[in-house]
Amino acid sequence: MKKRVLILCTGNSCRSQMAEGVLKHYGADAVEAYSAGSEPSSVNPTAIRVMDEIGIDISGQRSKHLREFSKENFDYVITVCDNADRACPAFPGPVKRLHWPFPDPPHSREVTGEVLAEFRRIRDLIHVQFKASALTG
Repeated sequence: MKKRVLILCTGNSCRSQMAEGVLKHYGADAVEAYSAGSEPSSVNPTAIRVMDEIGIDISGQRSKHLREFSKENFDYVITVCDNADRACPAFPGPVKRLHWPFPDPPHSREVTGEVLAEFRRIRDLIHVQFKASALTG
């Protein structure tokens, strides 16, 4: 039986989307991965771009509110930002809560070399943590 994993971040636009993509890419046989936010917006185009650079397509993902999952059972709920950790509601059933915080990438409309470099740095941190986790099988 696959482990059900929910990854939470405030906006569900960057960090949680990247983490969801990593789990789906490497753990498809072992994990059902979802992401959501307490204040969802939309998937950040720069996050899509830097994930595509490593062969993970998150362009079909969408930003979701955590209320969509409030009555669902999960094996793991992982928060990737401090705000989401504080705002995380209780979920039904036995759930293991993990807090793996990552820096927030710049929310700049202009995608400069510095912005891309920071997105790539955060992507790489998320990639290493989630790929190496026991969640991917």
